[in-house]
Amino acid sequence: MAKNTHRGRRSAKADHPSKTCPVCRRPFTWRKKWARDWAQVKYCSKRCAGQGGS
Repeated sequence: MAKNTHRGRRSAKADHPSKTCPVCRRPFTWRKKWARDWAQVKYCSKRCAGQGGS
């Protein structure tokens, strides 16, 4: 088993906001790569974005 070598506090997944994808209706949570434009993120994946939705 690998020892946790990260220093500092890592935020828990439950601490992040979540949304529901309008195409697949699955919940998805905030990701660091979406930090700047989380308000505009609509879809959980590129596949759902390609299928469109409301």
